[in-house]
Amino acid sequence: MKPNDTQANTSTLAEGSAQPSNVDPLENIDQTKNATQHSDGVRRLFKSTGLVSAMTMLSRILGFAREMIIAYLFGATAGVDAFIVAFKIPNFMRRLFAEGAFSQAFVPVLSEYRQTRDEKDIRAFVNHMFGTLGMVLLAVSIVAILIAPVLVRIFAPGFGDDSTRYTLATHMLRITFPYLLLISLTAFAGAVMNTYGRFGIPAFTPVLLNVSLIATALWLSPYTAKPIYALAWGVLIAGVVQLLFQLPFLKRLHLLPTRPWPTLRDPGVRRVLKLMVPALFGVSVAQINLLLDTIFASFLKVGSVSWLYYSDRLMTFPLGVFGVAIATVILPHLSRKFADQDSPAYSYALDWALQGILIIGVPSAVGLFILSGPLLATIFQHGHFNADDVMMTRQSLMAFAFGVPGFMLIKVLASGFYARQNIKTPVKVAAIAMVTNMCLNAALIVPLAHAGLALATTIAGVLNAGLLWWLLCRRGIYKPSPGWLKFLMRLVLANAVMAMLLVWFSGNLYQWLEWSWWQRAGHLALLVTMAVAAYFASLWACGFKWQLRQV
Repeated sequence: MKPNDTQANTSTLAEGSAQPSNVDPLENIDQTKNATQHSDGVRRLFKSTGLVSAMTMLSRILGFAREMIIAYLFGATAGVDAFIVAFKIPNFMRRLFAEGAFSQAFVPVLSEYRQTRDEKDIRAFVNHMFGTLGMVLLAVSIVAILIAPVLVRIFAPGFGDDSTRYTLATHMLRITFPYLLLISLTAFAGAVMNTYGRFGIPAFTPVLLNVSLIATALWLSPYTAKPIYALAWGVLIAGVVQLLFQLPFLKRLHLLPTRPWPTLRDPGVRRVLKLMVPALFGVSVAQINLLLDTIFASFLKVGSVSWLYYSDRLMTFPLGVFGVAIATVILPHLSRKFADQDSPAYSYALDWALQGILIIGVPSAVGLFILSGPLLATIFQHGHFNADDVMMTRQSLMAFAFGVPGFMLIKVLASGFYARQNIKTPVKVAAIAMVTNMCLNAALIVPLAHAGLALATTIAGVLNAGLLWWLLCRRGIYKPSPGWLKFLMRLVLANAVMAMLLVWFSGNLYQWLEWSWWQRAGHLALLVTMAVAAYFASLWACGFKWQLRQV
């Protein structure tokens, strides 16, 4: 029996399909066995994704509390602009080294080791990889601290004409940059646990960063000569705490590095490094695009970097809670299916992930666009963050909103290539997207200022996702199951109902700006509850059913 036969006779995520009556009984037995295996696999994916999403939700809620406190204490000032740059540089490299290139290269190789090697080989590989990664990042951190002024000029060239922002960013970068080493080793421990199906602890760990920044902002800043410096120390403290927190759990797996000696002789280490080199660029193109926004925004008026930052924080909420969660869970699963040469299961897993992304990503984009003003007024309009800051940040958030589904899809679609240890294809696509973003930045910054930079990033992200999907299908790596057209039609209708409800009841933004915080929060909570209920009720009324047992 061909794989396509199994795929055609197994129902999709959205609806069931009847078994044909003229099939060979032996084929029916095979189909039942395959359906059971796919069902068990998807149940595990669903459970793991739910766990990661819950932990990430907790982190994001604390992240919003963190941003509210920073906005209240510091507003959108030169000091905040400088801190954002000083934090974004090591954070950007973290996403390249740790969450980006390293995880995408390391997890497939470790998954293969787990399937084909004994425990001794696995422990040796983990030791050598930990030592090599630590040595490289230690060297990078030392060099970065020494050349901090140069890095600030590269990543925020507009600060060169503003001595205050330039000096503050340089000093804080020297404090924050060791975070790259600490958080990358933390991500290493998390990648090992994810490969072994332990998703909860790595997903909870980012909570500690938010706790550290909140604590230092509230209790350390009054005692520092420049209060904004407390945030930089909070980043460094968080790196230490996050790494120490994960090590005991790694020890429980008997994979705590005991002799982390750096070496290039280990074949697994060489394979990971070989895969990492192109992935450093390819897998984190969205972050590169956001960093380009910061570079261009540094030439705009004071506050532009902060407006982009705050809108980016809201935009990345659904991306972090659901997009990254699904991608985190799906990568080791796809890697195992590729190692087992199970092509139908590979496509089933991608189907599940892509539909899950769209179910959450599309309404998130609609909600962020329509409620951009109310959300920003409720979360950030306190203290030094005034109504003008809300209006300016709203412009970039509305532009970012269109890209939410695209940014989320990139995470899963790129995993479809990385699980097969194919790095070149996503890199080529990322190169096209980044060039597009740079050209659009230059074209849109004059008429639209910081909002034009956000719109350029959105267009580049959608292009990236579209090309990845097209190539997966064209090369036969992904074969979509039947039912996608009906699924998309139901999705559009449900989102249209939700959008009309939000537009009707959201009211005038100027009224939100005049309300007290309690009035904003109460009305926003009611709107979000109504929107979520209307959305899922519309999906149900259209006949949509999430039938895990038939996947």
